[in-house]
Amino acid sequence: MAEDLVLDTAIRDWVLIPLSVVMVLIGVLRYFVSKLMHSSQTPDAKIVKEGQVIVRARSLRAGANFIPSKAFRARKIYFCNEENGLLFVPKGQGQNPQAQMFSDPNMAMDMMKKNLSMIIPQTLTFAWVNFFFSGFVAAKIPFPLTQRFRSMLQNGIDLSTVDVSYVSSRSWYFLNLFGLRGLFSLILGEENAVDDTQRMMQMGGFGFDPSKGLSAEKDNLDITQHDWALPNFEHRAEAVLRKVIS
Repeated sequence: MAEDLVLDTAIRDWVLIPLSVVMVLIGVLRYFVSKLMHSSQTPDAKIVKEGQVIVRARSLRAGANFIPSKAFRARKIYFCNEENGLLFVPKGQGQNPQAQMFSDPNMAMDMMKKNLSMIIPQTLTFAWVNFFFSGFVAAKIPFPLTQRFRSMLQNGIDLSTVDVSYVSSRSWYFLNLFGLRGLFSLILGEENAVDDTQRMMQMGGFGFDPSKGLSAEKDNLDITQHDWALPNFEHRAEAVLRKVIS
């Protein structure tokens, strides 16, 4: 049976609050450091053009049933023609994102700066937490949880008799690491919020391959069927107007 613990107020004053404040300050500091390290780049005109083509093709698919069948077929051929269609990418002409990144030193340098601005503060902070605060029960969640949350909330505490709702100091660090986006949105603005989860997902990426987006959108447009959503709409509009007038 899980035991109830009485948490010392000193743990709140010297572990929970300092750890939370330090995580917020490090996140704000990392934002300003990454902003100073960021170098402005002129976007590639070809990539911008291909992105606009994809947006136009998606708009065509979304409103396909609200234009006449002849107009839809003409636009579909304009985008999907196998000879000179805007969405057609000949075999062997697709860009390799890895080769594109390594051929552009600025892109590789920016990616390295972003990764370093995330990895170095997280490594130092985790070492600091693990050295000074390891083994503390820092907080208690005010609602019951299942046993599946034990490994997430009690990292560093190997006691099965402790209730799952208690949070260790190391787990509190990870909760702050991935759960402060809302606070950063209030402090720095929605578009400037530090999102460590998104950065971790981008660490394994080597750039964006627009040819794959063009090919995928071409396949989606090829299978789109036209179903005219406004048959005889003039007559129906006239009938509705006659009912309103009468």
